[in-house]
This record gives sequence, structure tokens and C-alpha cells, in this order.
Amino acid sequence: MGKITFYEDRNFQGRCYECSGDCADLQAYFSRCNSVRVESGSWVLYEQPSYKGCQYFLKRGEYSDYRQWMGTSDSIRSCRLVPRHEGSYRMRIYERENCAGQMMEFTEDCPSVRDHFHQKDVLSCNVLDGYWVLYEQPNYQGRQYFLRPGEYRRHSEWGAGTAVLGSFRRAVDNP
Repeated sequence: MGKITFYEDRNFQGRCYECSGDCADLQAYFSRCNSVRVESGSWVLYEQPSYKGCQYFLKRGEYSDYRQWMGTSDSIRSCRLVPRHEGSYRMRIYERENCAGQMMEFTEDCPSVRDHFHQKDVLSCNVLDGYWVLYEQPNYQGRQYFLRPGEYRRHSEWGAGTAVLGSFRRAVDNP
């Protein structure tokens, strides 16, 4: 089980709401979210209800301002607890849709897709083991996309508007 507390104001001030599991609609509990305290587990926060919109992956820790989780606004409307994963991590990325073309398999974090894959566009991927977070820019910056095990036949299936992928890492909880 996880535990996350949302605060309407920065620095853990104002109205707060404590959550211990998935919530498809947080609007009834707070009107804005400017800080978060993750006490246990890893979480994906979404800017819109029903797990839609921009995504933010948060590990255990304190986030006194929404910019610390690379947020673009104080809007958090749904959240999911990331299931704990004990095994290995494995993901394949492809240069073409439908898991075709040049492929590379990864088992570790990748701070620069271009340095390893020799191109920045990734049109499909297959998450074989574990949970992963993709980032639009190198060094884990920009928009984030949380991926569960499964095949993503085109970049739009993980929520991206373009095929540009800068980096990715395993969604690993802090010890």
C-alpha cells in the first residue's frame, strides 16, 4: 500500500488530502495542488480526471512546489499507485510503428536515447518486464509517459503527440 498527501499551497500548506490508492477524480478533495509528500510507494499523477493529460512520476520524497515534479501547472486531478515490481526490467524500442525496423533492448536507465539508439524518434516499444517512465528530452526532462508491461504499437498509445523520445528510466521505488 502507498501513501501520498496533496496540498493546495506550496511548502505543504493549505488544505490537504491523504490518499492510499488509485483515485480517478481528485477534484472533490482539493481545487489545486502545489505541493506533495509521498510517504510510501511510487505514484503517477495526472493533470486531468480519469488518468488523462500530462503525467508525472513521483517516488518517495517531498515536493514543495509543483515545478519539482516538472509540473506545468497546479492541476492534479487523478493519481495511480505504481504496483511494486521485484523482478528484472526489460524494454524494446523500435524505429517504426508496429514494433518494426531497427530495435534495441534495454534493461537499464537511458539518459540519452540518441546516444544509444542513434536517432531521437521512437515510434513503438514493447515493455517486457517492469514499469518505465519515458521523457521527451534527454536527462529525464520534459513530458513524462508512464508505461506498464505491454506492446505500444505507436507513440500515441503511450500518450505522446510526437515520436521524439529523449530519455527513459525504470520506475523503481526508493528503498
